[in-house]
Amino acid sequence: MMIRRWVALAVAVASAASAGVTAAYGDSAAPPPSPEQVLGEVAPGPSEADSAPEPSLRPRPLPASEGRPAPQPGAVAAQPVPGVPEFPPSWQFPEARQELPADANVFRGKAFDTCHAPSMGVLRNWRASDYRAVGVYFGGRGRACPNQPNLTPEYLTEGDSIGWNFLPIYVGSQSPCVIASNKQNVRITGDPVERGAAEGADAVDRAAALGMERGSALYLDMEAYDHRKADCAATTLAFVRAWNRAVTDSGYVPGFYSSASSGISHLESERRAGTSDLPAAIWFARWQPQPDLWGEPVLDREAWAPDARIHQYAGNVTETHGGSTLTIDRNQVSAPVARIG
Repeated sequence: MMIRRWVALAVAVASAASAGVTAAYGDSAAPPPSPEQVLGEVAPGPSEADSAPEPSLRPRPLPASEGRPAPQPGAVAAQPVPGVPEFPPSWQFPEARQELPADANVFRGKAFDTCHAPSMGVLRNWRASDYRAVGVYFGGRGRACPNQPNLTPEYLTEGDSIGWNFLPIYVGSQSPCVIASNKQNVRITGDPVERGAAEGADAVDRAAALGMERGSALYLDMEAYDHRKADCAATTLAFVRAWNRAVTDSGYVPGFYSSASSGISHLESERRAGTSDLPAAIWFARWQPQPDLWGEPVLDREAWAPDARIHQYAGNVTETHGGSTLTIDRNQVSAPVARIG
């Protein structure tokens, strides 16, 4: 799940080298990109970083306002926010005062994702790490690694039994203005609502076939796109909303993955405008040294909280645990995962 944008190759390579990172290209584990290919979402520039809050992995209480006491430390404010439209108490999760579905399976901790689902032997070895969740690419015509020999119902059941949580990722049709060159052939075509509904239903069918029960979160992977183009943004949003509805109607929890500066920024603006059928959980990519679930600059601190955010904060890094080596993306999670039957 590699989000890319146009940045100077030399800067990205120098940054990776200083962090001791081994690079791989995209979720296809192909050779490193050429200069004309875009690289991963990066941390804010100096002007953004100077004003950004310090990294935080827990929701922070809102400041006190007149006539309203400040929440206790560690609490999540549930009061309405002035100026924000009221949303119906449904599966949507646009504000902190609303809850995830009762059967959502929330995980808090470190996760990694990699193009091919690791073997069970690797998962057993990686119990020596701090990771306890893994992203698996279970469906979608846009997957860079469509063949997943390890990804079976038995694999998920055994992984669950030894303490692993799973983040199901569906890489379906991509935005008409998707940036990545390797996603141009899977752009949204036809009626975006019909296609979104069909792919949402496909995601549910594939998840159920793997033993993921109702209440499981399914994350739609929408690679970086130019959301400033009005027609493109409208088509992408229609697709995403239809996908969300189809997933929700079947009893699953819709999630959404994209870069902080494109898809996430786009959906945050829709949330503020009162748009319905938004994802229940978001997974944002912004590569930086440390994770920061609640200090992301493009997101209101109260949005998608307290247990509906994942931060992908590093990509294409190589780690070895228990004698097994993988090239992965690093994630900090406070969000729903799969519920394995």
